[in-house]
Amino acid sequence: MTLTVKSAVQLTSGFSMPLLGFGVYQNYNTKSSVLEAFKAGYRHVDSAQAYKNEGAVGEAIRDSGIPRGELFITTKCVSKTHGYDSTLKGVEESLARFGFEYVDLFLIHDPFSGTERRLDTYRALLDAHKAGKIRTVGVSNYGVKHLDEIKMAGLPMPAVNQIELHPFCQQRPIVEYCRAHSIVVQAYCPIIRGQMSHLAIQAVANKYGRDPAQILIRWSLQKGFVPLPKSATPSRIRSNAAVYDFELGHEDMEQLDALDLGKAGAVSWNPVDAT
Repeated sequence: MTLTVKSAVQLTSGFSMPLLGFGVYQNYNTKSSVLEAFKAGYRHVDSAQAYKNEGAVGEAIRDSGIPRGELFITTKCVSKTHGYDSTLKGVEESLARFGFEYVDLFLIHDPFSGTERRLDTYRALLDAHKAGKIRTVGVSNYGVKHLDEIKMAGLPMPAVNQIELHPFCQQRPIVEYCRAHSIVVQAYCPIIRGQMSHLAIQAVANKYGRDPAQILIRWSLQKGFVPLPKSATPSRIRSNAAVYDFELGHEDMEQLDALDLGKAGAVSWNPVDAT
């Protein structure tokens, strides 16, 4: 299958999600960066309540002139806000900040709140989905035990799990579980927060005449993940989306696959083992 910047994946919710997303964590020029991303062809933006830039994302969408229905926007609720009532209130607050009638994907940002509050939060998101305020419900940083907890509670499984994913941190047991349960895996930190000096990554980049970030994003796409590269630099925003005119060969994919260090390869908080 030939991938393009318009390629999307069908979610269990019935909606489709663009395979390339634009992350806006720690982006202090969010509005202009999102507008630049739209110019480069992105139609999927990954925000969160904790990023404090939902309003700027909403402004960029209105200024872009792109119809809301052509865009896929994600937000998330962090553990300190977890709980049934507080989550419903947070959904309303996010919608107000974005200036939206619905959000495409709402994720539980992390699993730090414990079983009871995690499940209460998840139920609240399912109810907001039923009310038409959220199109798709998902989770982030969920390990197998957190996903199993949803299953054991008899609740519908999330459509998405967003986790740290790159050649050094491949989270294979979580990915396998997600695949077995039709959960699409989104990859945050796909370009390893710029830590791309490993000789194997450089060698593949030199072979294809591409920059290392493009190699890593392409690796992620070919693995079937939904990478969420972030940048505030216009040239980098554009180059991170220019990954559709080449394909990594089998041996190059294997070379990158061999870099896995398990949890030791993580470059972020990666709280998939939270109790």
